[in-house]
Amino acid sequence: MALTMALSGAPPLLAHDVWIEPSSYLPAPGQLVGVRLRVGQDLVGDPIPRIPALVNQFVVEDAGGRRPVVGRPDADPAGLLRVARPGLHIVGYFSHPSRIELPADKFNAYLVAEGLDAVTAQRARRNETGASARELYSRCAKSLLLVGPPGQAQGDRALGFPLELVAERNPYTLGAGQDFPVRLSYQGQPLAGALVVAMNSLNPDAKQAVRTDAKGRVRLRLRPGGMWLVKAVHMVAAPAGADAEWESFWASLTFETPAGNAALD
Repeated sequence: MALTMALSGAPPLLAHDVWIEPSSYLPAPGQLVGVRLRVGQDLVGDPIPRIPALVNQFVVEDAGGRRPVVGRPDADPAGLLRVARPGLHIVGYFSHPSRIELPADKFNAYLVAEGLDAVTAQRARRNETGASARELYSRCAKSLLLVGPPGQAQGDRALGFPLELVAERNPYTLGAGQDFPVRLSYQGQPLAGALVVAMNSLNPDAKQAVRTDAKGRVRLRLRPGGMWLVKAVHMVAAPAGADAEWESFWASLTFETPAGNAALD
């Protein structure tokens, strides 16, 4: 069931990004990590407290398997996680859909900003460019935490979210000048032609924007230092009976590239 805009803590119009920002991307074994949810733009965000009615999945997966990320209702951080095993920990948050209605000018500008050209073209063919739009939207956020030294065998993997970004290389092992390959999938299948945007907390205005190839892949060049946010949006026709014309899914992936990491020097 779709939730209202007010309940979801929806951001201002055109400031829709949601990402996971843990208290540490490089926690020590046994450390308690606060898993914060943030909403905003250009990596300037407001906290999203834990709203149980919004949570579809809130999980972490490591070498030992998958388990829930616990937390108290209405709390910020939205989740708490104690890391035990060394290696890469994949934290994921998938929300139930929320509903919003936007006037034509705001909706059209948002489609342009997120590279949703197919939806813009479809609205034009239907003579709907001047019409307002009702939309369902869901969040598919992930974050990569590293415990202990990095290794090539430690990799990201799909959590099964409808729209999902998967790092095809452990970002904590990247050397200087090496590309960072990322795959985008929708309902488990490669999503071609989607706009993927990457930004760094040290200079969020210097964005990289690349469209996925036929296999849903992009290659990014990451600078060392700071937190990275990689994001993508996909929109489809809303299901029958949804009281909306469109349904969107917002994927994000965060991690850190420490300036002092020898693999990046």
